[in-house]
Amino acid sequence: MKPIRRKAQPVCIFMTVLMLLISIPYQSVLAKLVETETVLETSRGQEARDYLNQVLARGEVRSALIAQGIDPLEVEARLDSLTDSEVIQLADQIELLPAGGDAVGLIIAVLIIVVLVLVIIKLI
Repeated sequence: MKPIRRKAQPVCIFMTVLMLLISIPYQSVLAKLVETETVLETSRGQEARDYLNQVLARGEVRSALIAQGIDPLEVEARLDSLTDSEVIQLADQIELLPAGGDAVGLIIAVLIIVVLVLVIIKLI
């Protein structure tokens, strides 16, 4: 019986260690696929942040902010605190703004020019 125990001792030790390792709780890694929309949303958010930083870097924008009493560094800090969806929405709103100003101002300017031309024609 002793020779059998002596030969089985390494196997028993191995099996004991193996049973202890199996019984120790562990967390399994749960991998899942990343959706394409999530990746695109992240890259679009970074592009919108870059665009807004380029807009804020312009001299006329900084001077307009200072004229309104707004610190450009505070604007940058607030821009960094926005979420990606908010940054994308803000960039979309800025891109939709008219480049030359309001259309009402253009109409008024055209009307003034027409009136001036008519006055000059009547005087001549």
